Amino acid sequence: MIVNVAAYRFVPLADLSALREALHARAEALALKGTILLAPEGINLFLAGTRASVDGFLGWLREDVRFAGLPVKESVSETVPFGRLRVRLKREIITLRAPVAPHQGRAPAVDPATLKRWLDQGRDDAGREVLLLDTRNAYETDVGRFAGAIDYRIASFTALPDAVLADRGRYLGKTVVSYCTGGIRCEKAALHLSALGVGEVLQLEGGILKYLEETDGSHWEGGCFVFDGRGAVDKDLQPTALPPVETESAA
Repeated sequence: MIVNVAAYRFVPLADLSALREALHARAEALALKGTILLAPEGINLFLAGTRASVDGFLGWLREDVRFAGLPVKESVSETVPFGRLRVRLKREIITLRAPVAPHQGRAPAVDPATLKRWLDQGRDDAGREVLLLDTRNAYETDVGRFAGAIDYRIASFTALPDAVLADRGRYLGKTVVSYCTGGIRCEKAALHLSALGVGEVLQLEGGILKYLEETDGSHWEGGCFVFDGRGAVDKDLQPTALPPVETESAA
């Protein structure tokens, strides 16, 4: 059985070239495949391999104080869903054209169990309406989404801030929870939108993958698009087929 892990952390990184070489060498030695992204703002990784190899790599990585306690999302598959190993340097680990300042701290978060409880009861613990904001691209939301979530049908993450600002009134007096696949986009969105004056935006801790891992998947509809050969996973984090692409019939 193959273990698939996804993880990220916003943390200042200066030694990018040396870090890239070290990460590539260790992952390659352990026969891992997938993608690791490095930028001045942090690390983002998607890797797959045997349990021993994955645990060995994460244990080694967490020896670096910058990555100590790095949280991961896990799922399993029968085969490795990546064709090769890549370690890349980028300006941002997730492109918003508005890099975060990692030293300023994380965005406020809500854990999966608490969000499920809020959705079950129809309000947060202060009695406010909860608005779920999907920060993903349209093709991802077509695969699955939280029931009733706000979906701006964006083509790229960079379009999200303008879409929200044009609809600012919708968010007044509400508890806003941004969500995404693994947590990275929803955290960056929460930080940026709060800075733009939308109000306090919470991130779903660990994203959809952690929500499905730690709850029964209530309030989630469909599958979750993942960026590897599996295409999507279901509520049990098992590979599932992508829905057919709808095409307009000829007139």
